[in-house]
Amino acid sequence: MLTATISDFRKDIKKYFDKVSQNFETLIINRGKDNGIVIMSLNEYNSFLATNHELSSIENEKRLDNAIKKLNKGDSFEKKLIEE
Repeated sequence: MLTATISDFRKDIKKYFDKVSQNFETLIINRGKDNGIVIMSLNEYNSFLATNHELSSIENEKRLDNAIKKLNKGDSFEKKLIEE
């Protein structure tokens, strides 16, 4: 996770954007007495939303936990995808 002041961010905005997008970093901009700001890449944001959705219900969370347990025990199998 990167942190910067608003002044440093203004001076090197391109550098910070490049780090965020290329290295999947999250940038926190401290704004003094105001609330801080978080900047993340669109890919990281979409991934965050997908994870949040998957964990949004207890039923989904249980399914994911069970799938992880099966995978860790080696109790899984590969399935070929149907290609058009």
